[in-house]
Amino acid sequence: MKQLENQIAVVTGAGRGIGRAIALKFAGADADVVCVSRTQENSEKVAAEIRALGRKAWAFAVDVSDSAAVAAAAEKILADCGKIDILVNNAGVTRDGLLMRMSNEDWDAVLDTNLKGAFHFTREFFRIFAKHRAGRIINVSSVIGLIGNPGQCNYAASKAGLIGFTQSVARELASRGVTVNALAPGFIETDMTADLNAELKANILRQIPMGKFGSADDVADAALFLAGPSARYITGQVLTVDGGMVM
Repeated sequence: MKQLENQIAVVTGAGRGIGRAIALKFAGADADVVCVSRTQENSEKVAAEIRALGRKAWAFAVDVSDSAAVAAAAEKILADCGKIDILVNNAGVTRDGLLMRMSNEDWDAVLDTNLKGAFHFTREFFRIFAKHRAGRIINVSSVIGLIGNPGQCNYAASKAGLIGFTQSVARELASRGVTVNALAPGFIETDMTADLNAELKANILRQIPMGKFGSADDVADAALFLAGPSARYITGQVLTVDGGMVM
């Protein structure tokens, strides 16, 4: 089904995991995709996969925490693509540790990427969305932003902040026909969960009513729904993709 035909999507953190899955899912729905990652190698790798599907793709290496770098990239994206219809703010990092031992650097690194990065990209494209009076902005938060987690106060703060950011921008753009929503994935099978030991995995699974981890495709399917025509009257919402963990 060509849900996103003739649309151009920008996906940050597209080099792997959830971001890659979203980029490929959008391409499968006939969108052309701008792949943004911290390294050109990762961006180009996913862009090549998208081109193999018969869609256009552009690759950018951008540190989303750097406002000047984001501004330069946004200018080039608009010059190359001519328009933007969908923005997915997915780029994120973790620097876990208990609060009493957390450094300023670890706090700032997580907030600057996960929260400020979304602010940077949204600000750069805000006028474009408002002028076109259409579009979708999707921010990838986390269930940790809803319930917190020991050893992740920086990550939880960034993801909770992203929800407040989502709701505020949704109110600013609603009259322009632009929807702004957040996804809150639970424990998803990624490189990170692959490294968990068996005991820790078992403890996590006991918290999930469905008794299993989600996949990156589960999150990508939810992103596709929010980006598509069926979600035209949904804005300012948080869609959890967590197997019932925080219901």
